[in-house]
Amino acid sequence: MELEEQEVKRKPSKRSPSPKRPRGDLIYGRNGVREALRAGRRHFHELYLAQGVKPNPVIRDIQDLARQRKLPVHPIDRRVLDSWLEGANHQGVMLRAGAYPYAEREAMLRRAEARREPPFLLLLDRVQDPQNLGSLFRAAEAFGVHGVILTKHRAAHITPAVVNASAGAVEHLRVGMVANLVQEMNALKDAGVWIAGLEAREDALGLDEVDLSGPLAVVVGSEGFGLSRLVAETCDWLVQLPMRGRIHSLNAAVAGAIFLFWAMQARRTETLDGRAATPPSGRT
Repeated sequence: MELEEQEVKRKPSKRSPSPKRPRGDLIYGRNGVREALRAGRRHFHELYLAQGVKPNPVIRDIQDLARQRKLPVHPIDRRVLDSWLEGANHQGVMLRAGAYPYAEREAMLRRAEARREPPFLLLLDRVQDPQNLGSLFRAAEAFGVHGVILTKHRAAHITPAVVNASAGAVEHLRVGMVANLVQEMNALKDAGVWIAGLEAREDALGLDEVDLSGPLAVVVGSEGFGLSRLVAETCDWLVQLPMRGRIHSLNAAVAGAIFLFWAMQARRTETLDGRAATPPSGRT
């Protein structure tokens, strides 16, 4: 009996090692993966589907898009996806892709020209929370923004978590990243774009006091700090949202989405209610 127990203890384990985590951007979540494949702006390597995942309409769309792009599709243990993605809510889907293709300002302006629309851009001044960034991308895509410009330093960039938070909307946007936002704002001014910064302060104008219907860049500041001083000084207008409740602030994503929606509505007509704000001094 004792020898039998020793033999059992010495018996080698049949447990296979976990597969090595693939390289590249690992995009996860059903909407994020589907929109990345629909947009087709990255290089794609392979698709992973958790074993036993139910073939609902979104999954079928993903499988169809993968077939169209001749991507290898690998069934995989859900626990392996959990490990690779460090517990993120992947919904049983992961796409291995190349890096996100950042765009230049000129590409955004050309996109507006191709649509025969005045430029409509979103500038983000050091937004650091990936969830807020993803939500702002989602609003920007929904409300017809031609491009988004991020700062390179002290800000969140486009990661798989941000793609997931945007429900894949960022894959359809033109997004640029710059070292100096003030220089970029001045370049946009030279191109005829007016700049409105969202800032809750006493001297800021109300939404109904500015004409947002023409070439426009909306600037949203960081969580808790708002716009940096030089960015605020470079704006043509500082605009604040009307508040009636006891809470006098909204997070960056909510405030930015409201502002973008208001601007989208304004751009449907030449001016807001037939009125236009007086242009700031120094610009015509």
